[in-house]
Amino acid sequence: MTGFLSGVITAMITPFDGAGKVNLPEFGKMIEHQIEGGTDGIVILGTTGEPSTMTDAEKESVIRYAVENFKGRIKIIAGTGGNDTRRAIAASKRAESLGIDGIIAVTPYYNKCTQEGLYLYYKSICECVHIPVIAYSVPPRTGVNILPETAERIADIPNLAGIKEASGNMAQVSEIMRRIRGRADLYSGEDALNLPILAIGGAGLVSVVSNIAPARVKKMYTLVKENRLNEANEMQDCLLPLIDACFLEVNPIPVKAAYNMLGFDAGIPRPPLTELSEKCKLKLQTELNKAGLNKI
Repeated sequence: MTGFLSGVITAMITPFDGAGKVNLPEFGKMIEHQIEGGTDGIVILGTTGEPSTMTDAEKESVIRYAVENFKGRIKIIAGTGGNDTRRAIAASKRAESLGIDGIIAVTPYYNKCTQEGLYLYYKSICECVHIPVIAYSVPPRTGVNILPETAERIADIPNLAGIKEASGNMAQVSEIMRRIRGRADLYSGEDALNLPILAIGGAGLVSVVSNIAPARVKKMYTLVKENRLNEANEMQDCLLPLIDACFLEVNPIPVKAAYNMLGFDAGIPRPPLTELSEKCKLKLQTELNKAGLNKI
């Protein structure tokens, strides 16, 4: 299916308070910041949201809070994938019951299933819910890659709304786009490749840097869609140093630090992730200053 969601979709962090608990009021402030910046949708409990260190009760509280307070103002997508198909199905059903707009399911990690296993994984999830499902391919993290042939197969699943592509391989991304064009949407999952993926027909981008610069990322997206590529390139050129800074250490360590530098109370990541090193904090603060991003 196509047309479920387009534009800028921010991969949201999950803020934790001083005691390490989920900070829902601060999460609300962050979502408001996204809405004010023109963001079209948010992914909650995706990689950037640290769901692997959260309990089921915490995940439910985050979904419930987002839906009850923001549904209708911005599209809300929940991460429900995992390396156990049964648990991924259960999480997807639970998210649907809480009123989420759609779900995003990362490829199974660690198990390293076959391409047939990938197809059956997405087919099983899609058949158990009635809301749009976005597949998420990020082989550097999971060790599993959705190949173009498999992307073409899953694009025929009725409620498979799109594929978030974060392989970093533009040749593969282009081939996937060719195979699924008009059947399912393609989303950039890597900020450095947002512009080229949009240029070949991507419907949108799932962005980390838009956590801290939503209006600028939305402007770049709009310029591409208006075929103003020279201006879009200029905007992306300005964003690239900030994007690099957001990945000085493993995501979401830097972007959480950036939120704190901007005056939000993001807290620090849960172990085994660590707080951003002092050396990288200096680099990150320098790029925020250069970009003119000050406390909000």
